[in-house]
Amino acid sequence: MKNIILSASLFASHLFLAQYNYPKTPEIPVVDDYFGTKITDNYRWLEDSKSPEVEKWFKSQSDFSHSVINKIPHREDLYKRMKEVQGMNGDSFGGILERQNTYFYTKTKKSENLSKLYSRNLSTGKETLIFDPETLGKNTQITNFMVDSKAKKIAILLSKSGGEICDLRILDLTTKKFLKDEIGPIWSEFAFEFTPDDKAIIYTKMSTADPKSNMLLKDMKAMLHVIGTDTKTDKILASRENYPELNALTEQFTSIYFTDDYKYLVLRLSSTKSENPIFVAPYSELKNKKIKWRQIVKSSDDITDVFISGDKLFLLTHKDAPNYKITLTSLSNPDFTNAKVVVLESKDSVISGIHNSKNYLYYSLGNGIIRDKYQININTLNGEKINFPTGINGSLSLNQRENDNIFCSNVNWLTPLTSYEYNPEKGNPVKSKFINSESNYPDYNQLYTVKEVEVKSHDGVMVPLSIIYPKNMKMDGSNPAYITGYGGYGISYEPRFSTRLSVLLEQGVVIAIAHVRGGGEKGEKWHEEGMKATKPNTWKDFIACSEYLVDQKYTSPSKLIGNGVSAGGILIGRAITERPDLYAVAIAEVGMTNTLRSETTANGPNQIPEIGSIKNEEDTKHLIEMDAQSKVKKGEKYPAVIVRVGMNDSRVVPWMPGKFAGILQNNSASGKPTLLYANYDNGHFTSDFDVVFKEYADIYSFALWQVGHPNFQPSKN
Repeated sequence: MKNIILSASLFASHLFLAQYNYPKTPEIPVVDDYFGTKITDNYRWLEDSKSPEVEKWFKSQSDFSHSVINKIPHREDLYKRMKEVQGMNGDSFGGILERQNTYFYTKTKKSENLSKLYSRNLSTGKETLIFDPETLGKNTQITNFMVDSKAKKIAILLSKSGGEICDLRILDLTTKKFLKDEIGPIWSEFAFEFTPDDKAIIYTKMSTADPKSNMLLKDMKAMLHVIGTDTKTDKILASRENYPELNALTEQFTSIYFTDDYKYLVLRLSSTKSENPIFVAPYSELKNKKIKWRQIVKSSDDITDVFISGDKLFLLTHKDAPNYKITLTSLSNPDFTNAKVVVLESKDSVISGIHNSKNYLYYSLGNGIIRDKYQININTLNGEKINFPTGINGSLSLNQRENDNIFCSNVNWLTPLTSYEYNPEKGNPVKSKFINSESNYPDYNQLYTVKEVEVKSHDGVMVPLSIIYPKNMKMDGSNPAYITGYGGYGISYEPRFSTRLSVLLEQGVVIAIAHVRGGGEKGEKWHEEGMKATKPNTWKDFIACSEYLVDQKYTSPSKLIGNGVSAGGILIGRAITERPDLYAVAIAEVGMTNTLRSETTANGPNQIPEIGSIKNEEDTKHLIEMDAQSKVKKGEKYPAVIVRVGMNDSRVVPWMPGKFAGILQNNSASGKPTLLYANYDNGHFTSDFDVVFKEYADIYSFALWQVGHPNFQPSKN
């Protein structure tokens, strides 16, 4: 019977595959009953990631995609131009720390693909190369690092080929040799730090290093490793199994850190939900066999971040304040109801991103397009705005336990990042003389225009839309346009300068960013209006913004490229299944396009607070609505689609976007190609510029070909 079904499905598929001889994707139906709603999934077999047939399918899809893309001219020109624009910025920097009058940082030279670890003496200005990750093997990447208090040791988190499963090594800065300690596996997102005596490290350990295991991001443990000892003897500080009193969920991450004065250990049960349970324990508990944790924050408290200074407990909260406020209470006896309001909720801007130096607390106040920086004296509670340039201003403390030095960055859509150093006691910010390279960018503000507008969505709500386009461009609908959006987890899509997108601009492409609901541009209410039951607002906002570009003659449907990444896979997947006529091309990158099956993946349970659970009948209705794969109809004329997959991805399993590519290939009647672009050197992302630029040169060339750009049309010979 299975062979009969398989033969019939392949015969039907051939009706739609006349132009592109895709690798065969059999349809083997599996019917699921979701509380009375039956949905057929013909591609369930692709979920067996360890199957040789599945591995062969991905490889054949990748080979086929490259055979098509390799015929597009000027791909190499796009790649070279991305490298040139990267080089215009000189060297790029990251992860800056200050210890013992020395800066430690990663740096990627303009001629290199991967970052290396450096130090710079602040008195002499002398720079020293500390560590080149490729000495440990090709494609080894530095994910994070931490320096001990005396600048004698540095702990370095290392990954392979863009993967997020890392190992921690400790480098002796005197001998420049690694100690024998190899700690892991550790996920790339987790912090770690030395104990105050520099003799041990606290960290969060993954339960497995197998990227195909369903336990990959579950049952993590907060650990203590004494340097020089066997990791098998590492002490468990918190875990679901060993500390049942924490009531931790399998999918919650046990993130752990010290307060700046080392009086307390702080434990956070993290997830994609920002409002997480937080516990504290006196530092003295570290010597005990088992930590006695005290809960200070519950998820229901609507608190997204805390900062502890002595007995002062500062809170970032949206309780009765959708745009957030900062309050203060006592750590020893927290009283959130009567907490002192330190920073009032703003009517038009959102408070975010608190962090501290020794004597100050810093926060951002932004509207999604501009983010200003403010400071509060921890002792007097006096606050003021810091005199940074207009734009998106980010900041981090260089050594918050010892001084008030902070490092800041300023960026806009057309202005590359500039770094500043600031100390509240020394006056205004100054441009960093050590962490800035001499750049030779053209003045993009002379070449392009940025327009910030608001677009009426399907329900009358006004949605912010950023549009970047060449000056003196004819508004006649003939221009290609690229629109992207995200809309998840309360994350704002703020202005940033992109090497990749600047090269698209140079091709005469209009760039648009839709600040859709589900993001955080307009506060927690904006986030809540694009999750679970209200998730359709995310893609309907995107559609409304796309229609605006067409109506205002920036572009036309035959020239419009839609893009969504990761959770933005819901956005782009549902946009093209609801309005296939509106887009010429869709770029779906490592996308969550099969939400009905998300919960079965290692990272799926983490998404429940955002999108819901298939175990809940009401949630399931909404998961069905946001599931792009099940919305694909046979015979519908879908746009050209390129689906990017990172084969080392631990966030969105490769089979999810793979299934989306397969169903589009078998069902689209437009005659336009659907390609699965499987990158075997990539995870969810990678820091290797060479891999990134080659990948996007291919993807953008495909899109420009499909919208008729004359420079990217393959020869008909």
